[in-house]
Amino acid sequence: MTEETTADPTVPLRDRVEAPGDLAMPDGPEGIRWRPLSVDDAATLAELQERISRRDHPTWSESVDELQEELEHSWVDPARDGLLAVDADGTAVGWGLVVMPPDPESLVRVILFGGVDPAHRGRGVGRRLLAWQRDRARQLLAASPLALPAWVLGYAPDRSPEHGALLQRLGFEAVRWFTTLERDLRAAGPDDRSLPEGLRLAPFDAARSEQVRAARNAAFADHWGSQPTGREAWESTIGLPMFRAELSRVAWHGDEVAGFVIVEVNEDDWERQGARSGYIGLVGTVREHRGRGLASAMLADVLRGLRDAELELAVLDVDTDNPTGALGVYTRLGFEPTAREVAYRIAL
Repeated sequence: MTEETTADPTVPLRDRVEAPGDLAMPDGPEGIRWRPLSVDDAATLAELQERISRRDHPTWSESVDELQEELEHSWVDPARDGLLAVDADGTAVGWGLVVMPPDPESLVRVILFGGVDPAHRGRGVGRRLLAWQRDRARQLLAASPLALPAWVLGYAPDRSPEHGALLQRLGFEAVRWFTTLERDLRAAGPDDRSLPEGLRLAPFDAARSEQVRAARNAAFADHWGSQPTGREAWESTIGLPMFRAELSRVAWHGDEVAGFVIVEVNEDDWERQGARSGYIGLVGTVREHRGRGLASAMLADVLRGLRDAELELAVLDVDTDNPTGALGVYTRLGFEPTAREVAYRIAL
């Protein structure tokens, strides 16, 4: 029987998760040495991620700002929860970070980030790295007093099946699929959608950010693996230089948030994509306003705004099994699939 079928979530994690007491750094392969991550490694990781992305997801890569934000979160300890692999020349060739987001309500998640330079794959760097991350994730869970279900999560794009194969060898199971969708804004499309009666749209207003965060948590409460976003994480996201308040939209029902669309623009991705793009990072509708076409109306307005800003491409990612039927909403607005990522899980 698997751990998922035998684990009892009423038993505190510290009493049911087995983990190594001490966790040594990986050893080898030949010519590779390992060291802990540091908050000063964001630029190094961005350079490494640039090389990784050319193989795994060639239309985007993590920026220095995004990586710095991740390393500086109050709940992340890079020196204990992260590793960097470097070659004989001191060049970074692999990295990993283990993150347990704070304040879970119904599920404790530990998420594995990182990757290996494609030029160094097939040598055992990734296998050693993922094994260390899995064991570090178990240590974090084994220290928790919470009596909740727990997942260790890793993600692998379809373009790099070798990463998914490593995860499966280490006990992870493929459980969910996420699709990247794109809409060419230079082509005519079905962008005319009426806003439901009694609602109004407005750009994101920082003064009312907390209301939008609360709506985000309410809207995603029934989504797979989702847990509430705390204030620190939310403010970090909307504080990134790529966040675009004027292109984002909030639907208001009186003084209450009914829905929202959060937009980012990362000019570093434009050359890769061959177009001036905007990324739709979040789309949410509060439960009582679902089924009225609100998501379609918000997105149609956002697409018009992106076009007015002289952007040429809209990009988003969707959980293909999303219970709100989001995939159908996007495809009816002219979005087309371009890539897919698989979520792998160990349930404890």
